[in-house]
Amino acid sequence: MPAEAPGAHSPEQPERVADHLNNRIFFRLFQVANTLQKQAVKELGVTTVQWAVLGALSDPRPTHGMSVGTLADFLVVSRQNLDGVLKRLERDGLVERVTDPGDKRARMVRLTREGFAFWAELRERIFQFYDQAASGFKFDDRVALAHYLNELYRSLTMVRLEQPRRERKKARRS
Repeated sequence: MPAEAPGAHSPEQPERVADHLNNRIFFRLFQVANTLQKQAVKELGVTTVQWAVLGALSDPRPTHGMSVGTLADFLVVSRQNLDGVLKRLERDGLVERVTDPGDKRARMVRLTREGFAFWAELRERIFQFYDQAASGFKFDDRVALAHYLNELYRSLTMVRLEQPRRERKKARRS
């Protein structure tokens, strides 16, 4: 009987096969996210978070902007990470923080006139970026991928592990 090929799994261990497959899927998602980040900076000159912030703020309907908390929740990023991105975009004149007309104590973030112009140019390049990145997929495959990613996102938000989290031991400093 020939030896089993490396990486092959016996039919008696379907849960192990599922574990390895899940690991491959989530590792590939990690690689895709990192590659997207690198390519966005290289080809578009913006980080993926900057891209997402500009896109989220580009809707002209809420003319007063968005609160930082709402923007962070929408983008699924921490307020701390978002604050650094907003400071860089403010420095570049693309966004501004303004007083909320409904609550003078609150601050809102919105695109500046320069931000809208920058977004309009960037958006066209983003569409080219998308077209090239997804060129290997038929339209129906893109619809299916979007569906499966939405389902995975929904499932990720529902993860609740029963085991307690293991604390990492802190290294002792000499």
